[in-house]
Amino acid sequence: MNVKTQIGEYLAAQPEPKRADMQTLHGMMLKLMPDCRLWFLDGKDESGKTVSNPNVGYGLRTITYADGRTREFYQIGLSANTSGISVYIMGLDDKTYLARTYGGDIGKASVTGYCIKFSALRNIDLAVLEAAIRDGIAQTSA
Repeated sequence: MNVKTQIGEYLAAQPEPKRADMQTLHGMMLKLMPDCRLWFLDGKDESGKTVSNPNVGYGLRTITYADGRTREFYQIGLSANTSGISVYIMGLDDKTYLARTYGGDIGKASVTGYCIKFSALRNIDLAVLEAAIRDGIAQTSA
């Protein structure tokens, strides 16, 4: 199964209204990054054990570990969770940046070093979320 099919099935499997919110966010991401690499991570490790929520990724960045190894990963992630939706903005050097810059204006959301978590799109300012995502893309694009 290809990545686009996996993403479509994942989004379709979400209960309403979360499904509509996630489809809106997926559409926004495809407009922001029309030619990006798409990722689908099913949340399972090599042995098949569930270790995280499944997530959709957009873009490409290279992570460099302390020992010099590198790994490709996405720039922006989208995931359903038990209380709503998480948007991951990966690769920001300053772990206080998102909360300082967008936390006060985004609405009812939890903003951490790389994650913006909210229960539904109706509870946040979508323009502020989009600005945060655009900012993250700009900061992590090579």
